Formats: sequence, C-alpha cells, structure tokens
Amino acid sequence: MAKKVLIIGAGYAGIEAALTLNKKKKKDDLEITLVDKNQYHTLLTELHEVAGNRISEEGIRIDLRSIFKYTDVNLVMDEITTFDLKNNKVASEKKVYEYDYLVLAMGSSPNDFGIPGLKENAFTLWSFDDAVKIREHIKKCFTLASQEKDKDERKRLLTFVVSGAGFTGVEMIGELAIWSKSLCKEYGIDRKEVRLVIVDMLPRILNTLNEKNSAKAHRYLEKKLNVEVMLNTRVTEVTDKSLVVDRGEIPTRTVIWAAGIKAADSADKIDVERATRAGRIKVDEYCRSLEHDNVYVIGDLSGLSDEQGRPYAAMVENAIQTGHGAAMNILSHSRGKEQKKVEVKFHGTMVSVGNYFCVSEIMGKNLPVWLSIVMKFLVNIHYLWEITGFRGISRYLYHEVLERRQRKIFLEKHWSTRMQAWWLTPLRLFLGGMWLYEGIVKVTEGWLSSPKLASFLGMASDATSAASGAASYITRIDEVLPIKTGIINFLLGTESRLVEGATISAQNFIKVDLFNFGDFNLVPWFLQNVVLANDGIAMFFQVLVVILEVAVGLMLLGGAFTFIGSVISFGLLTMFLTSTGLYEESWWMILASIATMGGAGRAFGLDYYLIPYLNNVWESYWKNRKFRLFFKRSLDRFE
Repeated sequence: MAKKVLIIGAGYAGIEAALTLNKKKKKDDLEITLVDKNQYHTLLTELHEVAGNRISEEGIRIDLRSIFKYTDVNLVMDEITTFDLKNNKVASEKKVYEYDYLVLAMGSSPNDFGIPGLKENAFTLWSFDDAVKIREHIKKCFTLASQEKDKDERKRLLTFVVSGAGFTGVEMIGELAIWSKSLCKEYGIDRKEVRLVIVDMLPRILNTLNEKNSAKAHRYLEKKLNVEVMLNTRVTEVTDKSLVVDRGEIPTRTVIWAAGIKAADSADKIDVERATRAGRIKVDEYCRSLEHDNVYVIGDLSGLSDEQGRPYAAMVENAIQTGHGAAMNILSHSRGKEQKKVEVKFHGTMVSVGNYFCVSEIMGKNLPVWLSIVMKFLVNIHYLWEITGFRGISRYLYHEVLERRQRKIFLEKHWSTRMQAWWLTPLRLFLGGMWLYEGIVKVTEGWLSSPKLASFLGMASDATSAASGAASYITRIDEVLPIKTGIINFLLGTESRLVEGATISAQNFIKVDLFNFGDFNLVPWFLQNVVLANDGIAMFFQVLVVILEVAVGLMLLGGAFTFIGSVISFGLLTMFLTSTGLYEESWWMILASIATMGGAGRAFGLDYYLIPYLNNVWESYWKNRKFRLFFKRSLDRFE
C-alpha cells in the first residue's frame, strides 16, 4: 500500500520538497499530495516590484499546475485549519487528510509585535494580495492628492512611510522612490511635495549586511532617491492619519510594515514545542518535530539551528535546502535507511534599491553594483529553471525586461516595443531561400569534390583574383571611403572589371580588416596559415561552408531553431565581410539576420511547436529523471 506524504504550503520550501520526492522516489510507492490555499506559487522576493509598479502582478505568480506538470504530485487547493498529529490527521473545513508523513511548510507571516493600530491601519508586504493592494493604494493617494485643496490632507496623502529597514523595507522604498517620479509627472504634482520615509529601530539599514554595503545603500537612498532615513526610531502606534514614533509623529495615509516576521498564523494551533519567540517550531537535525518523528518542518516555519544553536535566517536558501533535506530524509526513512543531518549553507544575499542599484555579498565578496544586478537576475533565472524550465525563464525576462513598467532609459523604450512575429515571416523565408540557393550553387560548382576555397577567397596561387585564365579582363579595386584605425579598418570600395581599358561591370563592396598593422593583417594571416594550410584542411572548411549555408537555408525556411539559424547566418556574413568583402546585393542579409533573431520562427514556422515540445521533454526528464520523447501533453504550448 502506498505511503502518503502530505505537504502543506506551496512556498519555496514546499515546492522543493514535493519536486525532490517526485524526482528521487524511483520505485518507492509514495502518494505525494501538496495542499495550499492558493492555486499559484508567489515569488516572495519580488513582491516589492509589484507593489512599486515595476512589473505586472503576473510576473510574480506561477500556476502550480505548470510547476507540477509531468509529475505524480497531487495538487489540492484547500486551507488546513486543524492539526491532529497524534492520529496522523489534518483537516480543513470540508475534508480530513490522513498521512504517513507530514511536511509543514506554511512559511511565515508579518509580526506586528502588538503595536496599537498596526493591524488596522498599516499595509503589510508578505503576499501576492498585499503587493497588489499597496500598488492600488499608492495610485489612489496620488489621484486624491491631485484634487485635494486642504494642504494638511494633501501632505498626508503624499507622505509614504516604510517601517523596517531590512531587505523587504529597503527594496520597497527604493521601488516607490523610482515610481513616484513617474506618478508626479502623470498627476501634475511637484516631486518636492512627495515625502518618502524609512524608519527602523536599529542603528543602520540592512543590518545583516556588512557596514560597507549598508552605508552604500544608505547613501543611495538619501542622495539619489531623496528618502529620509530615520534610524534608532521605535514605532509606538499607527493611526489612520499618522505613524507615531518615539521622537514624534509623521502625518501620513500610507504606512507599509516590513519590520519582522513570525511563524505562519495557520501554525498557531499546532501543539508542538517552539524554538523562538516568533513561533518557529523546534526540530531535530533531520528537520523533524521533537514530538512526532513523521512530521517534518521546513522553511520559515522550521527552527532548524546552526552549530551555535541559532535558528537559520528565514531566507529562500534556507527554505530550499530544508525542503530538499526533509524530502531526502522521508525517502530514507521509508526505505529503512539512516537519515542525514540537514545543513543549510548560505551563498550570499542581494538587495536591489530600485531599477539600477543593488548591493550584494556573494561567497564573502562585495560585488560592484552592475554585477550585483546581474547576479540577482541569474539567481531568479536559476530558480525558475529548476521549477519551470525555459517557460519560467522566458516569462520572467518578458516581465522584467520587455514589459517593465517603471521609467525606462532611452534604449529600453525602443527595445521593449513589441511586434507580431508573423510580420517577419516573408523576410525569414526570403533570407532562407537565398542561403539555400547559395549552398546549392556551390554544390553544382563542385565545392564538395574539388578545392575552390582559395580561389573564392582571392588567394589562389595562379592569381585568378587579378586576371582570368584567358586574360580577357582584369580587376581593379578603387577605394571610395577608407576609414583606417589600425585595430579595425573599414573600406567601402568599388570592384571594376576592365577589358581593353573599358569597364564592363562594377560592384560596390564593404570590407572590414581586423588588427591590420603594417604588413600584418589578422584575417588573411589566419586564412593562409590555418584555413588554407593544406588541401585537406581547406576541403574541410569548404564543405563546412556549404553544409552551413544549406542548413541555415532549411532552418529559416522551415522556421526551426530560427534564432540559431539567424546567428549562424550572421556569423557567415561576418566571415565574408572580413575576408572577401560583402557585395552590395548581399548587404541586406546582415540586417535580415539580426531581424529574424527576434522569434521569426514562432509564427508560421516549426518553432511554434518545436520550442514548447523541447521544453516539455526537458521538464519531464528533470522532474522525473526519466527520459521520454513522447508522453501525455508533450505537445502542449505555453504562453
């Protein structure tokens, strides 16, 4: 009979536990069920981007069905309200769930510390709904302020306070500072009227980072974003018109609370020992609760401690690693094997302050701002690749790069403009036809059987580049517009064929010389000493050119792997540009190659089916460790 594994909570920890169990169970007879009150997984680390209107809310929400597609995990949308751990049962208002192994992964919730008025009058930023609610409230404040005649009320509407200068608070105020500039322009409000404040009772912001990064972020907030940073300041009360602190009162209609978390409210009813005052559940080194050896607690809810007895920080890495460790221990226990100690290793932290500033500490190193921004993108991409494959990455980049809502620099405004892929279909077909024609011509000319490359490159030993075999014409090169820098030389010239002093034909061409110093020219040197070193090597490159031309032609005509085909097309043209030169009838092909890189095969091409299919094959393999080319829903498309 199958052993039942019940996982409650579809956050980072719960998803990792479910995917690990599905991937590693092999022949184990397990029934894996994941219960969550929502039908989607939320990227909690990106909530501030929705609250600050950087991206659409759809950019942080991932349908659970897409994550667990091609797995044996049963998804249930329900909210567990009672826990009978002694009898291996939990229940919602509608149903009772029995289990052999229980994984508690409900995460955490904001901690109000009993501050008067906070629950009623402040916004929290700890869920998908929270982020959307804050965004809409901020819009409403600017709308009301633009028509408010009372100066005091207008001041309250345009004052925004974030309480808590940790990761969430700093990221939230950073997004708001960037967005407020656009809002002021949209609603006709002077930016000087907007007051942004971040409050914390500690002596510095981002207290878990080193002092250098903390100070760098502090300066950026004050100097670049005009944010008031109030430290060593304790919140005593929140009203509907102000935030009361120990040094006075800040009139405001907006208080965003980001000053601490505790165990999820849904875990309050569980009768187990707690590890911290914030309600995290005490566990042993295997992530098991102390009272029940078949109950595992992971993520923010878990009180798993380090060697010094300090509970690990409530961060994504902790959630993923405890989720993985608990899943492996469940498998070991069900197989009668020894369980392993769960250890959490933190690799680093990154905190973004608006679009263009980020501080990070990776493996003990302080990275520069630009690299910190890149690393934040890469970390999110890596996570999404693990749970959703290429679909998740493309969706993430779509929202973060193409559909970003906040102020954009000049280039961003242009590259984020979209067009329908089918407009590129005629260009893709024409470019593919030209490459196929070029390849076929070379085959008919004997490129697959006898040396032709030296003559083609103008390096034949019989100097055919200067005169024909019958000496019926000579070739003259006229430099029309040379631009010589030594490193890169550009030449716009005219090649004329002359017979007895009369011009019979003339063609314009472009050529680029790379690293041309005196008598040394990099590309001719490479061609003579490598490509044309001997007949065997020359034939290899010659045949390769033909194969690539035919392959690119077929790829573009069929719309299969169009991006790769376009890159190869661009590469071949670049090779011609730096060797023989590129004649005017072929110049358009460089621009066409660039244009067709932008998804030209997604419309009226095989990529419409091929790319989703390959992603589905990868997802099925990654989540099940079984390679299959055909299976149910393998041809499903994704949007």
